[in-house]
Amino acid sequence: MKKLELNLSEEDLNTLIAVLESYVSDLSMEIADTDTMDYRDKLKSKRISIHKALDQIKSKVSPQS
Repeated sequence: MKKLELNLSEEDLNTLIAVLESYVSDLSMEIADTDTMDYRDKLKSKRISIHKALDQIKSKVSPQS
């Protein structure tokens, strides 16, 4: 596993999270509309990877006051 460290402003971090969440939502709709099982499986795998990244990012973000 590769380790990645990013130095982002709070605004940039929130933008990144919003973009990834939006992409996951779009990906879920594409999965639902896909008939080809191989392609659907690839999309599902991509969605899982993005969810894992989002979970890690969110776990490092301090709660907003």
